Amino acid sequence: MTDTPEPNAGGLRRRGFLRGAALGVGAVGAVAGGAAALAGGPASAATPIPTPTPQVDFHGLHQAGIVEPVQRFTAFLSFDVTATDRAGLTELMRTVTDRARFLTTGGTPAAVGITNSPSDSGTLGPDVPGDGLRATVGVGASLFDDRFGLADRKPARLSAMPAFDDDLDPAWCHGDLSLQFSAPDADTVLHALRDVARHTRGGMQVRWRMDGFTSPPRPSGTPRNHLGFKDGTANPDISDPAVANRLLWANGAGEPAWTTGGSYQVVRLIRMLVEFWDRVSITEQERMFGRSKASGAPLDGTDEFDKPKFAQDPSGDVIPLDSHIRMANPRTAQSDDSQILRRGYNYDRGMDSDGNLDMGLIFVCYQKDLARQFEMVQKRLAGEPLVDYVSPFGGGYFFALPGVRDRGDWLGRTLLD
Repeated sequence: MTDTPEPNAGGLRRRGFLRGAALGVGAVGAVAGGAAALAGGPASAATPIPTPTPQVDFHGLHQAGIVEPVQRFTAFLSFDVTATDRAGLTELMRTVTDRARFLTTGGTPAAVGITNSPSDSGTLGPDVPGDGLRATVGVGASLFDDRFGLADRKPARLSAMPAFDDDLDPAWCHGDLSLQFSAPDADTVLHALRDVARHTRGGMQVRWRMDGFTSPPRPSGTPRNHLGFKDGTANPDISDPAVANRLLWANGAGEPAWTTGGSYQVVRLIRMLVEFWDRVSITEQERMFGRSKASGAPLDGTDEFDKPKFAQDPSGDVIPLDSHIRMANPRTAQSDDSQILRRGYNYDRGMDSDGNLDMGLIFVCYQKDLARQFEMVQKRLAGEPLVDYVSPFGGGYFFALPGVRDRGDWLGRTLLD
């Protein structure tokens, strides 16, 4: 005869097990605490309060997030506008501006009645810290079709991003609007995404999204990408206004007047075939880049920021003629005029369907002229040895809007007014 268990006996046994496990954990904690006390250390320590990140003023001639140092975490999104007319687009841009202003400045979310849904997700607590959050908004070429009557206002050099011998996936390319949030903490970025998604429902729909991060400089200097090399060492010195005006900002020359203060934004989603790369010898890796992997210095130098001496190595005996740094920027008068401001982030999406590591780079750069700068660099890089280890699959061209001048201004006002 089979014994019949008493009702809920399994549940009782499970609760007893969990209670015993909890007691066991408590006992281990007590022993650990006692050991710490005997060693002269505290049995427990309060979680340290993070040091606030300096806030960047939301208002100004240019948007934040372009020239400031790269943050630890980012999310880059492309949107299709679902608003059906120019009034709807205007309302959308006003809403995006209002939310970005609040999120980057910080404050207490509006109080609501007990029967209403909360006005904030609460993931950052009852008060929203600015936390150094930056928001950067751009417009794509498709926004200037016949939906909103903006065709005659399109930035002169804005188009859909072409393929440069890439394997582009249409689902990961282009878009009407771009939005990048970046901050020192991942939860700050995700909180901002949820907030904007909530307030713009019906006005725009995510087309694609990629989250990224940067690593601390190891051991110093510029952060590294997933190939182990420093990324962005040779950026131009845009702290010099003359350099910034020459290479970065639209200033009305051949452009619609409303674009002044904006900049052309390129986003490239580049998968790095790290498992193949990790089997390549260090010597070959360094010759492909033209730099030391450890220090970041050019192969004819000792410091990361040493300028390579190409003129003294015309045959490429030290730095190969087909190395990345030599092809990207040959250090000639023409190439000096095609410099770009890089703002790259690493990404990691786990594994692909074949079980391979899926990681790479969110390449973001800003410039005054796409053809003269980014596209010129891309043409020079055609066929470089590094192409066997990277696979661009998405991204797009956008125009980062001029900044918001004051509290009465909003992103895209000069375009839509």
